[in-house]
Amino acid sequence: QVGLLDLELNQLTKALFLALVALSVVMVTLQGFVGPWYRNLFRFLLLFSYIIPISLRVNLDMGKAAYGWMIMKDDNIPGTVVRTSTIPEELGRLVYLLTDKTGTLTQNEMIFKRLHLGTVSYGTDTMDEIQSHIINSYSQVHSQNSGNSTSSTPSRKPQPSAPKVRKSVSSRIHEAVKAIALCHNVTPVYESRAGVSGETEYAEVDQDFSDENRTYQASSPDEVALVQWTESVGLTLVNRDLTSMQLKTPGGHILTYYILQIFPFTSESKRMGIIVRDESSGEITFYMKGADVAMSTIVQYNDWLEEECGNMAREGLRTLVVAKKSLTEEQYQDFESRYNQAKLSIHDRNLKVAAVVESLEREMELLCLTGVEDQLQADVRPTLEMLRNAGIKIWMLTGDKLETATCIAKSSHLVSRNQDIHIFRPVATRGEAHLELNAFRRKHDCALVISGDSLEVCLKYYEHEFVELACQCPAVVCCRCSPTQKAHIVKLLQHHTGKRTCAIGDGGNDVSMIQAADCGIGIEGKEGKQASLAADFSITQFKHIGRLLMVHGRNSYKRSAALGQFVMHRGLIISTMQAVFSSVFYFASVPLYQGFLMVGYATIYTMFPVFSLVLDQDVKPEMALLYPELYKDLTKGRSLSFKTFLIWVLISIYQGGILMYGALLLFESEFVHVVAISFTALILTELLMVALTIRTWHCLMVVAEFLSLGCYVASLAFLNEYFGDFHVTGSHSLLSLFVSADVAFITTVTFLWKVSAITVVSCLPLYILKYLKRKFSPPSYSKLTS
Repeated sequence: QVGLLDLELNQLTKALFLALVALSVVMVTLQGFVGPWYRNLFRFLLLFSYIIPISLRVNLDMGKAAYGWMIMKDDNIPGTVVRTSTIPEELGRLVYLLTDKTGTLTQNEMIFKRLHLGTVSYGTDTMDEIQSHIINSYSQVHSQNSGNSTSSTPSRKPQPSAPKVRKSVSSRIHEAVKAIALCHNVTPVYESRAGVSGETEYAEVDQDFSDENRTYQASSPDEVALVQWTESVGLTLVNRDLTSMQLKTPGGHILTYYILQIFPFTSESKRMGIIVRDESSGEITFYMKGADVAMSTIVQYNDWLEEECGNMAREGLRTLVVAKKSLTEEQYQDFESRYNQAKLSIHDRNLKVAAVVESLEREMELLCLTGVEDQLQADVRPTLEMLRNAGIKIWMLTGDKLETATCIAKSSHLVSRNQDIHIFRPVATRGEAHLELNAFRRKHDCALVISGDSLEVCLKYYEHEFVELACQCPAVVCCRCSPTQKAHIVKLLQHHTGKRTCAIGDGGNDVSMIQAADCGIGIEGKEGKQASLAADFSITQFKHIGRLLMVHGRNSYKRSAALGQFVMHRGLIISTMQAVFSSVFYFASVPLYQGFLMVGYATIYTMFPVFSLVLDQDVKPEMALLYPELYKDLTKGRSLSFKTFLIWVLISIYQGGILMYGALLLFESEFVHVVAISFTALILTELLMVALTIRTWHCLMVVAEFLSLGCYVASLAFLNEYFGDFHVTGSHSLLSLFVSADVAFITTVTFLWKVSAITVVSCLPLYILKYLKRKFSPPSYSKLTS
């Protein structure tokens, strides 16, 4: 994975390569193509090869590793894991954030809120009524089954006096709760006791179903919420294996049901079913629950389901429709034989199996509609507001129904309160899509809510127009989205806008979207670690994304931009000096500095101060979080552009020219000490330029500056022959000089004033220019920091 900053630096490196070739050709041309000119051309290419910053890649990769370490060590976002070492800068350039809803904006902790039976609805404050109905109905069932006439008479006596509606409601509640308690994939788990073997533990559990250690495990938190609710009203799931499950009634009696078939939930079918046989009566029942979209065509005709689903969704509840169908022994045997035959077929097995199951899913009896609430995560509202102020456009992609998604979008302030919402009507044809797009085009500054099916139609016929309109919206909500659609939307945005995208999610269904985005963020949630392991960055809560982008994203991008350009400047300045030196001495292809000095220049003498730029920051973290508007500047990419690159090129040419001409002017009639003077001035200039570039000083930067200076001063004594030993052999008779400088000269006042003079001339004008620029054209953040 390659980040945008790396691609930009690659473009600049290509420009530098062209400059290298051009400079070498100019030198050979000015030489007059004398002798073996092509050999001279290659010598010039080698001499000026420092223009190409080979150390750039190393410095940047080390910098990225440092940013990753800083992110993981940040106490304000504990548990954050960086799983990539290539793209921390992308966090500072994001324009689009595509987020999942469940488990990302919400906690994925479900609470049962509503049970609707068509004529009557029960909320959290009336759950005790359901409980009393369940207790009554199971006590009646038990008294009838016991066959004890004395015990059955009192319980049945008051019944005739009760109204018939009450009796039907009671039986309907009984059926609905039983269906919810049976139609699921939940397994009760009991905490193991120390020192007890598996068998004994199982036996103990078998005897004591009221164990406090019971917890429920399932792939979906919705199912756990439903089973926990049935437990709270009196019908408890106490045991489950592959072939049976056991429920405990309020009276403590155990009911056993044999599992004959189970049809698991899939994102395509949007429903799950189970066929069970009651051990006591032998009755076979087919239970099914699922989304209203899938279930509305399966259940018998009714006039309330659609309306009530809409009402619950507007409250932000996730709805499930529960239905049942009683089967005779013959019906079940016929189904089983056809089902097994379909499972054994070689061709189109899935289609045939689905067709057999669908033959059973007809005219089912609608039992109830359930509503569970998924609460918002902590600080979701301020975080979304911060991202919106930072100029980031947020798209919510969810598999939930339109009303629920709209409700969550409002409650999370993804869509601000005073903002209009355009709900895209369901479209199926090209003409309908055209009309709806025209209606949408007439609206300004309104959020868009669209379903996956309508989106598919729009993208099929009017892809460009739709994306253009959607990108102008402050927020977009796509509901009923499949995982492939989520990834498709990310790719569309990248293709049409060319801007950087970030996807954030918490489950396996978000992996394709996370991997398609330029920067993927995974949340470790209730749905496992698929998303967090597939992502570039893994966080524990949605609110951490604010600091990750505003602080770490900003710093990573700004620091890498400064570091990259400085490393280029370091190579350009020495190539300029070489070019000036060669042109003064009749375009001789002779190296100015010997090998060890060149190695030392890029490593011990300047490496630490230049690399210390990864500790620089222009704005304090608190300021970056308080004023997220500062983030907008980063997305324009002004920290690293051809403009800033050309400024650094001009600085390099100016400084290289001053350093070389200054050293040649001050060598006083004999060609003495030019290497010592120019190289010392070069090192001092580089150290001063790092100081000029830094915006906020860190103690390690000061250490790096003085350490490098100390290393250089120490090496002056040891590398005596490198500074003085300057000789050229061959046909260039005018340059056949041999000079030797000694330590005595380096410690003289003459040496010090000459070096100081050259350094001041090369750096002072830049300091003055920087001061004037900050005074008359200050950056946006300087107003806040002053």
